Amino acid sequence: MAAPGATVATALVQYVVLRGDLGRPPRSWPLGAVVAQGCHAALAAAHAHRQHPDTRAYLESGGAMRTIVLEAPDETALTALAETLKQHNIDHQVWTEQPENMATCLALRPYPKDQVHQHLKKFKLLK
Repeated sequence: MAAPGATVATALVQYVVLRGDLGRPPRSWPLGAVVAQGCHAALAAAHAHRQHPDTRAYLESGGAMRTIVLEAPDETALTALAETLKQHNIDHQVWTEQPENMATCLALRPYPKDQVHQHLKKFKLLK
């Protein structure tokens, strides 16, 4: 069930931005470990903003959820993106892997794509 006023035209997406350098030398994390970072960040963002109408509508959409996974080249780029999102009051969560205390991923709460895409357009789809 969609939130009141939600239509196909206001389809919600959740952006997840993973560090691409984690899976490449010298780090060479296993694919599963990298995917786990994205899962942690996405769940943390959804949980932190679970009362927001867009998050509720997204979670209630079941199989119609749309997630876009982008790549930040490194921790510096991820941290800079987090700061940009903070300056523009865009709800997000940065996942910090412990005990390394290293930012590995960030995820936005679900948003209409047109509200947040401008801040993410320099990042490419993760490959």
